[in-house]
Amino acid sequence: MPAPRLLAFDADDTLWPNQPHFDVAEARLYELLAHYGTPAEFSEEFLRVQRQNMSLFGYGAKSFMLSMIETVLELTNGGARGEEIQHVLDHGKRLLDYPIDLLPHVPEALAAVKARGLPLMLLTKGDLFDQESKLARSGLGDLFDHVEIVSEKNEATYQRILRRHGVRPAEFVMVGNSLKSDVLPVARLGGRAAYVPYHTTWVMERVSEADLAGATFHELASLAELPAWLQALR
Repeated sequence: MPAPRLLAFDADDTLWPNQPHFDVAEARLYELLAHYGTPAEFSEEFLRVQRQNMSLFGYGAKSFMLSMIETVLELTNGGARGEEIQHVLDHGKRLLDYPIDLLPHVPEALAAVKARGLPLMLLTKGDLFDQESKLARSGLGDLFDHVEIVSEKNEATYQRILRRHGVRPAEFVMVGNSLKSDVLPVARLGGRAAYVPYHTTWVMERVSEADLAGATFHELASLAELPAWLQALR
């Protein structure tokens, strides 16, 4: 395969923690609303509502808030109190401004690959304002030559981005923690993907063994291994 001409990084749970903040917010809301149902009942209904609303609200904290409010209203037959809805809003707002703490080896890995002259892209999905804010709070913005914030990461999205940047799939490398969004679409297009597992994965980003059949990608224990792997590709 040709040498890489563009290296893209996912953001949430690849460069900084994200899902743990949502997990904590969800658990606390279940505790506050325990008199309306069990955590299992809330979790099942919340997942159903999120799936139903995905095409309308997309991803992120705002979608989380709206779907949680709908879940509470569904489980209480519209009887939730105003202060309980306020709790949902308060927890959701905190998801929009939490401090960005970089994951291990992130600054060193980005600096190392940047020093080699390979153009770097941040390629993340979610709410535009939210993702731009997280990038600004991370302090990493100056390291990226390109920033792409998209509503979904699938083959069509990657093809559109690669065409716009004049890069063939075989010249593209994607690094991320999601097999569904960062790895499989790129592998299917003939690009190279580096999978960096994170200790928790949002249920809607999980894939089955059958989904992985035939997909070729490289797994890294951490971003510390990325520079050496990239060097081997040249």
